[in-house]
Amino acid sequence: MDEQVKSRQRVADHGEVLTGKREVNAMLDLVRSETDRIDSRFFEPACGTGNFLTEILGRKLRVVEGRYGKSQLDYERYAVLSVSSIYGVDILADNVRDCRQRLFDVFDGVYTRLFRTEAKDKCRAAVRYILNQNIIRGDALSLKSVGDSPEPIVFSEWSLVNGSMLKRRDFTFHGLLEHASTEALPLFSDLGEDVFIPTPEREYPLTHFMEVADIDGQ
Repeated sequence: MDEQVKSRQRVADHGEVLTGKREVNAMLDLVRSETDRIDSRFFEPACGTGNFLTEILGRKLRVVEGRYGKSQLDYERYAVLSVSSIYGVDILADNVRDCRQRLFDVFDGVYTRLFRTEAKDKCRAAVRYILNQNIIRGDALSLKSVGDSPEPIVFSEWSLVNGSMLKRRDFTFHGLLEHASTEALPLFSDLGEDVFIPTPEREYPLTHFMEVADIDGQ
């Protein structure tokens, strides 16, 4: 999707101008060490149809394929982890829908090419479920969902534990940003120093990554 303006009305109403592919790649090249990390988390507060997020996922999946492409189980678990590290918010329902679908298509295109008839619908269902949790219709300024009854935006953190088990913890967007605006300990660090660990709104039991679509029923 190369067009940067869907309509003049959307520009006037929402200031929507999509970022072109050349600009996306130039900006991501500046943080290549992060886009090449399978578990490095990315968040876009006005994700549009996913021009940045789809390219980030594509880069991550190339790393996964290079490392784990000869083992279907390893590829599946780390591809799911790659998907789970990508987050986005957009105020427009069609953008959210299109972004989720484009991200799924990036995953499924590689997955199907690599494993063809051996590709599992369970894995595809897990990816769709995670994308529905991670790509959210909301207002990144109010920190709430969009609709008749706005609620605080909640993001899920996904972590691989003991190989194939996935741990999910939910955090409010407001809580994460409130901490970031203070001078307290950092949320994340690669340097080994102490970090702030926020209190999750909800924790879920460990679940096999293939069964993650059933997690709400546990």
